[in-house]
Amino acid sequence: MAKTVYNTATSIDGFIADPDNSLEWLFTVPGSMPEETGPDGEPVEGPMDEFGEFLAGVGAICMGSTTYEWILEHENAVDHPEKWVYEPPSWVFTTRDLPAVPGKDIRFVSGDVAAVHAEMVAAAGERDRWIVGGGDLVGQFFDAGLLDEVRASLAPVFLGDGAPLLPRRILSHHLELIEAKASGPFASLAYRVK
Repeated sequence: MAKTVYNTATSIDGFIADPDNSLEWLFTVPGSMPEETGPDGEPVEGPMDEFGEFLAGVGAICMGSTTYEWILEHENAVDHPEKWVYEPPSWVFTTRDLPAVPGKDIRFVSGDVAAVHAEMVAAAGERDRWIVGGGDLVGQFFDAGLLDEVRASLAPVFLGDGAPLLPRRILSHHLELIEAKASGPFASLAYRVK
């Protein structure tokens, strides 16, 4: 059955981006990049090993404007659309005019997440819907009863400040642990939202 999933990496102290809204801290952790190899040429284990499988099961994506702008800047995706690696249609929540990546199915939206979720369900069919971030957007899906699962890969990093993983009070009776495992230097956790 298709799910709406928040799948992200986070620091141990619960931040998905640093105070400058950057993810550069994440890329310093071994195993955070796909097909990464160590100094000895051997593959480095990490959560990206399973990310391709996760992404293959995704039929719709949504994200907030800060996440979208970071991807645009980091990948220079407007000038190099081939670097936009997401094939499913993507919804970007924003109240501003943002540039679109040429040739990609990116839809700019604002307002209530429920209407967008319905569009995502229709577009994704039997595949999952992925909420990339940020945490406040994910919280809106939770508030609307539309979040099914939270997957977090905890990186061995403490940031001390930044964009929180999920800035909502969600108590344990709403969450059921369905997976916990080591993935290289990361701890990967998955919770079903009840």
